[in-house]
Amino acid sequence: MQAIQKQLNNTDYQLSYAVYGKGTPVVLLHGYGEDSQIWENQIAVLSAHCLLIVPDLPGSGKSTITLKGLEQWLPNMSMESLARSINELLIAENLTACMLLGHSMGGYISLAFAKLFPSKLLGLGLVHSTAYADSDEKKLVRQKSIQFLKENGGYTFFKASIPNLFGKQFKATQATVIDQLVEKSKAFETGVLVAYTKAMMERTNKTAVLELAQYPVLFVAGPEDIAAPLTDIQEQATVPINSYLEVIEGVGHMGMLEAPHEMNQHLSRFIHLIP
Repeated sequence: MQAIQKQLNNTDYQLSYAVYGKGTPVVLLHGYGEDSQIWENQIAVLSAHCLLIVPDLPGSGKSTITLKGLEQWLPNMSMESLARSINELLIAENLTACMLLGHSMGGYISLAFAKLFPSKLLGLGLVHSTAYADSDEKKLVRQKSIQFLKENGGYTFFKASIPNLFGKQFKATQATVIDQLVEKSKAFETGVLVAYTKAMMERTNKTAVLELAQYPVLFVAGPEDIAAPLTDIQEQATVPINSYLEVIEGVGHMGMLEAPHEMNQHLSRFIHLIP
Protein backbone atom coordinates (compact mmCIF):
# COMPACT_ATOMS: atom_id res chain seq x y z
CA MET A 1 0.00 0.00 0.00
CA GLN A 2 1.24 3.47 -0.90
CA ALA A 3 2.42 5.57 2.03
CA ILE A 4 1.62 9.22 2.54
CA GLN A 5 4.83 10.73 3.93
CA LYS A 6 4.33 13.59 6.38
CA GLN A 7 6.37 15.79 8.68
CA LEU A 8 5.44 17.63 11.86
CA ASN A 9 7.64 20.62 12.68
CA ASN A 10 8.19 22.38 15.98
CA THR A 11 11.06 24.33 17.54
CA ASP A 12 12.73 21.17 18.91
CA TYR A 13 12.43 18.58 16.12
CA GLN A 14 10.96 17.55 12.79
CA LEU A 15 8.87 14.41 13.29
CA SER A 16 8.70 12.33 10.12
CA TYR A 17 5.96 9.73 9.75
CA ALA A 18 4.12 7.63 7.18
CA VAL A 19 0.37 7.08 6.96
CA TYR A 20 -1.26 4.03 5.37
CA GLY A 21 -4.80 2.74 4.92
CA LYS A 22 -7.98 3.82 6.70
CA GLY A 23 -10.05 2.84 9.70
CA THR A 24 -9.08 2.55 13.36
CA PRO A 25 -5.94 4.66 14.04
CA VAL A 26 -2.97 2.47 15.01
CA VAL A 27 0.49 3.89 15.73
CA LEU A 28 3.59 1.67 15.57
CA LEU A 29 6.51 2.88 17.70
CA HIS A 30 9.99 1.52 17.04
CA GLY A 31 12.62 0.88 19.69
CA TYR A 32 16.14 1.95 20.58
CA GLY A 33 18.69 1.86 17.76
CA GLU A 34 15.88 1.39 15.24
CA ASP A 35 13.67 3.48 13.01
CA SER A 36 10.24 2.98 11.47
CA GLN A 37 11.63 0.47 8.94
CA ILE A 38 11.84 -2.13 11.71
CA TRP A 39 8.10 -2.63 11.00
CA GLU A 40 8.56 -3.19 7.26
CA ASN A 41 7.28 -6.78 7.49
CA GLN A 42 4.12 -5.64 9.27
CA ILE A 43 3.00 -2.56 7.32
CA ALA A 44 1.32 -4.21 4.31
CA VAL A 45 -0.65 -6.68 6.45
CA LEU A 46 -1.72 -4.29 9.20
CA SER A 47 -2.59 -1.35 6.94
CA ALA A 48 -5.21 -3.50 5.21
CA HIS A 49 -7.25 -3.34 8.43
CA CYS A 50 -6.63 0.13 9.90
CA LEU A 51 -5.29 3.66 9.56
CA LEU A 52 -1.64 2.86 10.23
CA ILE A 53 0.75 5.60 11.33
CA VAL A 54 4.46 4.77 11.54
CA PRO A 55 6.75 7.54 12.85
CA ASP A 56 10.47 7.89 13.27
CA LEU A 57 11.02 9.06 16.85
CA PRO A 58 12.94 12.36 17.20
CA GLY A 59 16.60 11.65 16.51
CA SER A 60 15.87 8.41 14.62
CA GLY A 61 15.45 7.78 10.89
CA LYS A 62 14.23 10.89 9.09
CA SER A 63 13.18 12.73 12.27
CA THR A 64 15.84 15.33 13.00
CA ILE A 65 16.39 17.46 16.09
CA THR A 66 16.84 21.22 15.67
CA LEU A 67 19.76 23.22 17.05
CA LYS A 68 17.49 24.55 19.80
CA GLY A 69 16.30 21.01 20.47
CA LEU A 70 19.89 19.75 20.74
CA GLU A 71 20.62 22.42 23.33
CA GLN A 72 17.43 22.29 25.41
CA TRP A 73 15.15 19.34 24.53
CA LEU A 74 17.65 16.50 24.04
CA PRO A 75 19.48 16.84 27.40
CA ASN A 76 16.10 16.56 29.17
CA MET A 77 14.65 13.81 26.98
CA SER A 78 12.37 11.36 28.79
CA MET A 79 9.85 8.69 27.89
CA GLU A 80 7.25 11.36 28.66
CA SER A 81 8.71 13.96 26.28
CA LEU A 82 8.79 11.32 23.53
CA ALA A 83 5.18 10.39 24.36
CA ARG A 84 4.22 14.05 23.99
CA SER A 85 5.70 14.03 20.48
CA ILE A 86 3.22 11.24 19.63
CA ASN A 87 0.40 13.29 21.10
CA GLU A 88 1.45 16.17 18.82
CA LEU A 89 1.22 13.77 15.89
CA LEU A 90 -2.35 12.79 16.86
CA ILE A 91 -3.33 16.44 17.11
CA ALA A 92 -1.78 17.16 13.70
CA GLU A 93 -3.82 14.28 12.22
CA ASN A 94 -7.03 15.42 13.98
CA LEU A 95 -7.26 12.11 15.83
CA THR A 96 -8.86 11.99 19.27
CA ALA A 97 -7.56 8.50 20.13
CA CYS A 98 -5.46 5.64 18.77
CA MET A 99 -4.11 2.19 19.48
CA LEU A 100 -0.41 2.26 20.34
CA LEU A 101 1.84 -0.72 19.60
CA GLY A 102 5.43 -0.23 20.78
CA HIS A 103 8.54 -2.37 20.44
CA SER A 104 10.96 -2.35 23.38
CA MET A 105 11.68 1.39 24.05
CA GLY A 106 8.60 2.10 21.93
CA GLY A 107 6.64 0.18 24.56
CA TYR A 108 8.10 2.35 27.33
CA ILE A 109 6.97 5.42 25.39
CA SER A 110 3.52 3.88 24.88
CA LEU A 111 3.21 3.33 28.64
CA ALA A 112 4.26 6.94 29.30
CA PHE A 113 1.61 8.03 26.78
CA ALA A 114 -0.96 5.86 28.57
CA LYS A 115 -0.19 7.58 31.86
CA LEU A 116 -0.27 11.09 30.37
CA PHE A 117 -3.22 10.66 27.99
CA PRO A 118 -5.32 7.66 29.15
CA SER A 119 -8.47 8.86 27.38
CA LYS A 120 -6.63 8.89 24.05
CA LEU A 121 -5.88 5.16 24.02
CA LEU A 122 -8.04 2.57 22.29
CA GLY A 123 -5.56 -0.22 23.03
CA LEU A 124 -1.97 -0.74 24.14
CA GLY A 125 0.48 -3.27 22.73
CA LEU A 126 3.82 -4.05 24.39
CA VAL A 127 5.96 -5.89 21.85
CA HIS A 128 8.99 -7.36 23.64
CA SER A 129 8.63 -4.61 26.23
CA THR A 130 8.01 -4.21 29.94
CA ALA A 131 6.22 -1.94 32.40
CA TYR A 132 8.93 -2.52 35.01
CA ALA A 133 11.56 0.13 35.68
CA ASP A 134 15.24 -0.75 35.34
CA SER A 135 16.64 -2.72 38.26
CA ASP A 136 19.75 -1.36 39.99
CA GLU A 137 21.76 -3.93 38.05
CA LYS A 138 20.23 -2.83 34.75
CA LYS A 139 20.86 0.84 35.57
CA LEU A 140 24.52 0.00 36.06
CA VAL A 141 24.55 -1.65 32.62
CA ARG A 142 22.94 1.48 31.12
CA GLN A 143 25.58 3.71 32.77
CA LYS A 144 28.35 1.53 31.31
CA SER A 145 26.60 1.69 27.91
CA ILE A 146 26.56 5.50 28.07
CA GLN A 147 30.28 5.57 28.81
CA PHE A 148 30.99 3.08 26.01
CA LEU A 149 28.89 5.11 23.55
CA LYS A 150 30.76 8.30 24.42
CA GLU A 151 34.12 6.61 23.95
CA ASN A 152 33.39 4.37 20.94
CA GLY A 153 30.21 5.57 19.19
CA GLY A 154 26.99 3.81 18.29
CA TYR A 155 28.21 1.53 15.51
CA THR A 156 30.75 -0.27 17.71
CA PHE A 157 28.15 -0.54 20.48
CA PHE A 158 25.47 -2.02 18.23
CA LYS A 159 27.89 -4.35 16.45
CA ALA A 160 28.39 -6.03 19.82
CA SER A 161 24.84 -5.79 21.17
CA ILE A 162 22.38 -6.28 18.29
CA PRO A 163 23.20 -9.96 17.57
CA ASN A 164 22.33 -10.79 21.19
CA LEU A 165 18.76 -9.57 20.65
CA PHE A 166 17.92 -12.48 18.35
CA GLY A 167 17.04 -16.10 19.10
CA LYS A 168 19.63 -18.81 18.46
CA GLN A 169 18.07 -20.19 15.27
CA PHE A 170 17.67 -16.81 13.59
CA LYS A 171 21.18 -15.75 14.59
CA ALA A 172 22.58 -18.95 13.08
CA THR A 173 20.74 -18.69 9.76
CA GLN A 174 20.02 -14.99 9.10
CA ALA A 175 23.35 -13.23 9.61
CA THR A 176 22.68 -10.89 6.65
CA VAL A 177 19.54 -9.44 8.25
CA ILE A 178 21.42 -8.83 11.50
CA ASP A 179 24.37 -7.27 9.66
CA GLN A 180 22.01 -4.90 7.82
CA LEU A 181 20.53 -3.77 11.13
CA VAL A 182 24.01 -3.17 12.52
CA GLU A 183 24.99 -1.17 9.42
CA LYS A 184 21.91 1.05 9.75
CA SER A 185 23.00 1.99 13.27
CA LYS A 186 25.76 4.13 11.71
CA ALA A 187 23.10 6.78 11.08
CA PHE A 188 22.66 7.55 14.79
CA GLU A 189 24.31 10.51 16.47
CA THR A 190 26.07 9.47 19.67
CA GLY A 191 24.40 12.26 21.65
CA VAL A 192 20.96 10.98 20.68
CA LEU A 193 21.81 7.42 21.73
CA VAL A 194 23.13 8.67 25.06
CA ALA A 195 19.92 10.64 25.62
CA TYR A 196 17.74 7.62 24.78
CA THR A 197 19.76 5.42 27.13
CA LYS A 198 19.56 7.95 29.97
CA ALA A 199 15.80 8.34 29.44
CA MET A 200 15.28 4.56 29.55
CA MET A 201 17.42 4.30 32.69
CA GLU A 202 15.38 7.00 34.45
CA ARG A 203 11.92 5.74 33.50
CA THR A 204 9.57 4.81 36.32
CA ASN A 205 7.60 1.62 36.96
CA LYS A 206 4.34 1.74 34.99
CA THR A 207 2.59 -1.32 36.46
CA ALA A 208 -0.10 1.03 37.82
CA VAL A 209 -0.88 2.03 34.22
CA LEU A 210 -1.66 -1.62 33.47
CA GLU A 211 -3.84 -1.88 36.59
CA LEU A 212 -5.90 1.16 35.57
CA ALA A 213 -6.15 0.33 31.86
CA GLN A 214 -9.73 0.54 30.59
CA TYR A 215 -8.66 -0.70 27.14
CA PRO A 216 -7.26 -4.02 25.91
CA VAL A 217 -3.55 -4.63 26.51
CA LEU A 218 -1.43 -6.96 24.37
CA PHE A 219 1.89 -8.50 25.40
CA VAL A 220 4.07 -10.17 22.75
CA ALA A 221 7.01 -12.12 24.16
CA GLY A 222 9.83 -14.39 23.05
CA PRO A 223 11.22 -17.22 25.21
CA GLU A 224 14.77 -16.35 24.10
CA ASP A 225 14.42 -12.62 24.82
CA ILE A 226 17.16 -11.49 27.22
CA ALA A 227 16.09 -7.82 27.12
CA ALA A 228 12.42 -8.37 28.10
CA PRO A 229 12.40 -11.79 29.79
CA LEU A 230 9.34 -13.99 29.31
CA THR A 231 8.88 -14.45 33.06
CA ASP A 232 8.57 -10.66 33.51
CA ILE A 233 6.03 -10.43 30.70
CA GLN A 234 3.98 -13.34 32.06
CA GLU A 235 3.78 -11.61 35.45
CA GLN A 236 2.64 -8.33 33.90
CA ALA A 237 0.08 -10.00 31.66
CA THR A 238 -1.92 -10.92 34.79
CA VAL A 239 -2.35 -7.25 35.75
CA PRO A 240 -4.72 -5.62 33.19
CA ILE A 241 -8.44 -6.45 33.31
CA ASN A 242 -8.47 -7.06 29.54
CA SER A 243 -5.13 -8.72 28.79
CA TYR A 244 -3.74 -10.78 25.91
CA LEU A 245 -0.41 -12.63 26.01
CA GLU A 246 1.16 -14.04 22.85
CA VAL A 247 4.40 -16.03 23.08
CA ILE A 248 6.26 -16.70 19.82
CA GLU A 249 8.36 -19.83 20.18
CA GLY A 250 12.04 -19.73 19.22
CA VAL A 251 12.11 -15.93 19.18
CA GLY A 252 14.28 -13.42 21.04
CA HIS A 253 13.66 -9.66 21.23
CA MET A 254 12.99 -9.04 17.54
CA GLY A 255 9.84 -10.96 16.63
CA MET A 256 8.96 -8.48 13.87
CA LEU A 257 11.98 -9.79 11.93
CA GLU A 258 12.37 -13.28 13.41
CA ALA A 259 8.77 -14.44 12.97
CA PRO A 260 6.90 -11.85 10.88
CA HIS A 261 3.99 -14.13 9.99
CA GLU A 262 3.22 -14.95 13.63
CA MET A 263 3.75 -11.34 14.68
CA ASN A 264 1.34 -10.12 12.00
CA GLN A 265 -1.28 -12.64 13.12
CA HIS A 266 -1.06 -11.51 16.73
CA LEU A 267 -1.10 -7.78 15.95
CA SER A 268 -3.92 -8.12 13.39
CA ARG A 269 -6.06 -10.08 15.82
CA PHE A 270 -5.51 -7.43 18.49
CA ILE A 271 -6.33 -4.56 16.12
CA HIS A 272 -9.60 -6.30 15.23
CA LEU A 273 -10.71 -6.05 18.87
CA ILE A 274 -11.40 -2.35 18.26
CA PRO A 275 -14.55 -1.68 16.18
